[in-house]
Amino acid sequence: MPALDGIHHVKLQVRDVPRSADWYSRVLGLTVVHRWVEDGVVRGAALRVPGTNVELGMRALDAGRESSFFGFDPIAFAVPGRAELGAWVRQLDALGVAHGPIIEGSVGSLMVVPDPDGIELKLYTGRRADGGPSPAGD
Repeated sequence: MPALDGIHHVKLQVRDVPRSADWYSRVLGLTVVHRWVEDGVVRGAALRVPGTNVELGMRALDAGRESSFFGFDPIAFAVPGRAELGAWVRQLDALGVAHGPIIEGSVGSLMVVPDPDGIELKLYTGRRADGGPSPAGD
C-alpha cells in the first residue's frame, strides 16, 4: 500500500469567505495563510490549524446555492481533555459565540459550535495512546 502522510486540508463551502475566515481566526485561533482572489473578490482562503500542519480551506458558494454542510458536522477539532473543553466554554462565552453543552460522545466528551454558516464544528476530546477514549475526568 502506498504511504499516506496525514491530512493535507479539509475544505468547506461558505457564503462569505472574509467573514468566515475572520470568525475561524477570532474564535478558534486559526491563521490565514493564503487568500484566493478572482476578479477582485476573495473567493477562497486557507487557514492553518494551530499546532498542526493541517489547513482548513474555504471556498465561496456560488450565488443562489446553499451549502450542503448546513446542520452537518464535517470537522471535529481534537481537544486534549475535558478540562480544556471547560476552558473552551469560558472562551466562547467571553466572545459571545453560541455553543452547545459539553456532552459525552461515543469516544470522549464533546461540544458543538456552529460557525456563521450553520456548519456544526465539534470540539472533541481525543483518544488514549491505546486507542480507547480519554478518561471522562481528564
